Amino acid sequence: MTKIPKEGDFITIQSYKHDGSLHRTWRETMLLKTNENSLIGVNDHTLVTESDDRRWVTREPAIVYFHKKFWFNIIAMIREEGVSYYCNLASPYVLDAQALKYIDYDLDIKVFADGDKKLLDVEEYERHAKQMDYPADIDHILRENVKILSTWIDNGYGPFSPAYVDLWYKRYLQLKK
Repeated sequence: MTKIPKEGDFITIQSYKHDGSLHRTWRETMLLKTNENSLIGVNDHTLVTESDDRRWVTREPAIVYFHKKFWFNIIAMIREEGVSYYCNLASPYVLDAQALKYIDYDLDIKVFADGDKKLLDVEEYERHAKQMDYPADIDHILRENVKILSTWIDNGYGPFSPAYVDLWYKRYLQLKK
């Protein structure tokens, strides 16, 4: 049994592609909350390594949300002009001794600070679906989760609530001390 990390612990996040290849790694994401179904963390000047070994560091604090039942994860980026979101259509996460892991399914929804939203990377999804032979049930699940995610965005649910970002950013600042 894997030890469940607790508030204030740091974990690694690894995203994979459907074929099992490593896509991207985030080092030292601080955990703010874990329960049996979800995990909330924060990246702040976190080292990110791409599959081609390129490295970069996140520029601003970002609250990350993962769930074991939904096929997406949400990154709330806290910027001077307001909060914007990057939402990955992805498998539910698993957590083991090495990292939090999930499969990235290419499709993304970007929500701008002004509330506008845009579905991204449709061509990449279609190309990878053919290359990696995504099963029809995965395609159906992802399409349904785009609808769920859009509803969350439109209704300010969960991570899309200003109170949510405020609460978890304040918690991060307390833990950081």
